Amino acid sequence: MTQAQEVALCVWLEARFCRSTVETRAHVAAECGLNSSHSGCIKLLARLGFEYRKPKPLPRVASAQKQTAFIAFYERLMRELPADEAVYFADAVHPEYQTKPAFGLVKVGSNPAVLSTAGRGRVNIHGAVNLETFDAPFVEPTTVDGVSAAQLLTKIEERNPDKRIIHVIWDNAAYHKGPDVRAFLARTACRIHLIQLTPYCPHLNPIERLWAVLHQYVTHNRYYPSQKQFANAILAFMRETIPQEWTKFRDKVSDNFRVITHENFRVLK
Repeated sequence: MTQAQEVALCVWLEARFCRSTVETRAHVAAECGLNSSHSGCIKLLARLGFEYRKPKPLPRVASAQKQTAFIAFYERLMRELPADEAVYFADAVHPEYQTKPAFGLVKVGSNPAVLSTAGRGRVNIHGAVNLETFDAPFVEPTTVDGVSAAQLLTKIEERNPDKRIIHVIWDNAAYHKGPDVRAFLARTACRIHLIQLTPYCPHLNPIERLWAVLHQYVTHNRYYPSQKQFANAILAFMRETIPQEWTKFRDKVSDNFRVITHENFRVLK
């Protein structure tokens, strides 16, 4: 191919997302009158700076301005927080009773495997975490809803008898602002102050990182013969592992927030 033909091919490739060399070879044959093999086409594309990759799924996120505003609000809240106030992040997680294989270093040729489960049940946890003390109250409801949300807020209050105000930051789920939660907040002696997280910003809720640690400890490459054993392992993590070993993963569960945008990606249409 001439240099001009290579430049034209690059322009053509950058304007679309070819999933195989078949399209590319057909285009080269039609436009340049050249036939190439599959391996020859791969070498050509590599020389021109192209590689075979799968697009990364991008979640919908709030604007950078809204994310920046929340981070600034949170930093100011923590900077000015009186001694008689506390801050918790809260959310729900639903670990499924399924074996979850995860990457790890193994000897070449050892063919690692993990037994799989046939169950499709799950454990519901509605929990919260205080990043200052790593207190992690939670409830284990049959269904995550307004009732479990109010139960969680009750437990947070009970564990902080010395706090005048307890700020709870959670997402905009309907059950987080429904009648059960409103009734809880309407109490005369209520000490909970709710803060709604910016929509589409789970990365600004550190408890999501705690759920990731939970999976690393409990579900990754682990087989449980029964759903009861699986549920007990989840509860043991919440009741024992967090209070006893939180210093091991506190750096992973932090408020080191960053703004996420789609600007550095080529978003396919």
